[in-house]
Amino acid sequence: MIRPSFLCALVATCQLAQAAPPVKAPKKVEPFRWVSPLPEAALAKLDLPPTVSHATFKSPSMGIEVGYYIYLPPGYETDDARFPVVYHLHGGRPGGEAKAVKLASYVDKAIAAGTIKPTIYVFPNGGPVSWYDMPERKDGLGESVLVRELIPHIDATYRTWGTREGRALEGYSQGGRGTTRILFKHPELFLSAAPGGSGYGPEKTIQENDGYESDTLRFLPLGNNAWDLAKAFSDRKDRPALSILLWDGTECFNFEFNGKYSAYLKELGIPHEFLVIQGVGHTATGSYDKHGDDVMRHHQKSFDAHRPG
Repeated sequence: MIRPSFLCALVATCQLAQAAPPVKAPKKVEPFRWVSPLPEAALAKLDLPPTVSHATFKSPSMGIEVGYYIYLPPGYETDDARFPVVYHLHGGRPGGEAKAVKLASYVDKAIAAGTIKPTIYVFPNGGPVSWYDMPERKDGLGESVLVRELIPHIDATYRTWGTREGRALEGYSQGGRGTTRILFKHPELFLSAAPGGSGYGPEKTIQENDGYESDTLRFLPLGNNAWDLAKAFSDRKDRPALSILLWDGTECFNFEFNGKYSAYLKELGIPHEFLVIQGVGHTATGSYDKHGDDVMRHHQKSFDAHRPG
């Protein structure tokens, strides 16, 4: 005869077993690679414009191949016209040139609709700690490879304007942080910039904690953060004019700090706009669904003001 107490315990044990969630295998983290094109099957699912292609160049500083995706506008192959260029810096870390290439579809549709004029878009790889230089690593020059190597390579390889007036920088999340830092460090390279969903909170942490973002991650040299670099730019008597657009969704966890950063730029006397995207969380494509045309038009205004001929 089974005792009632034993039976109750057995039932309770079975119920707990049924309620326990299945144990998930740890998510596999792919090792960082400077050349990381999407497999053909994954690329096909994105349904990208046919003028998107993957390419590489050899980094002089690191001695290795570096990958990027590039979108060439319709008409690029049929005439000898030159085009302005927008560099879009992906979010997340480590880097990967495929992380933001889906946005090429938005660009292609905007050109087809006449929203913007034909423009080249480049989707680079941000390096092991996206858009930061980590000189202690042999392959760690995320910022320098973009600024000193990729941009000259693009100008030498493709029919770009080859000037500051035809060059824009944008990015999302970690790429928004990179866009902001690089913009204020190298204003001679870009006329237009549009950092979106940027992590200005972590940038503040770096500023206030001797370069440390966390106990295990420190960025050097000191002052290499979005807040100090904006101040240094504002102090320049020879600072060039910049067209800056901040953008973020109201449901994004970075939204509050984007507002604080906008207020900070106003205090410094740095002209800019802040595009508030209602009801959108932390997503580049979700932001582009609602206001991607406005981000693209921002660059277009700068290009139109300096278009050759």
